Amino acid sequence: MMYVFVVLAVLCTMGWTMPLPDFYSYSLAVGEGTGFEFSTAHPDRITGVKVYEYPGAYINGIQLKYGNNWTELVGVDYNGNPEEMTLFDNEYFVQVSGKYYSTYIYEVMFVTNHGRSIKVGQPYGDSFNLYPTHDGSELRFLSGRQNGHALTSLGAHWAVYPDTSTATP
Repeated sequence: MMYVFVVLAVLCTMGWTMPLPDFYSYSLAVGEGTGFEFSTAHPDRITGVKVYEYPGAYINGIQLKYGNNWTELVGVDYNGNPEEMTLFDNEYFVQVSGKYYSTYIYEVMFVTNHGRSIKVGQPYGDSFNLYPTHDGSELRFLSGRQNGHALTSLGAHWAVYPDTSTATP
């Protein structure tokens, strides 16, 4: 009997010291998806976004900022004047929405946990709305396809970012 008690006590203690699971979800990609695959995956937290639009048409490029560094441009830059949003401390993206039709993503909107948003492109085509399935999750990276002219599909990856403010050395 004492053996069972000791084993249960050890298991309970181990459970208290184990880290919580990294809640992850994936919003399926929208769009036709021709061309080359891309992923903006990075271990740091997203701190900004740049969206490039072919004037009056589709989304032709996107970049995410992680910490102080921008990812490589996914797609192309036709007009040299991207729309940009920098996040505040403790702000993160909780929704990616927009429009797609046939071959291209025509509009994209990023919404933060503080209610701020950036919307770029043309309201043309079918609507999409990508969001996490776990409370407290944030956008960690984007994936999809681009064909050298524009984004042809877009998916979103979400996870709870580990809270390092309470970590002990």
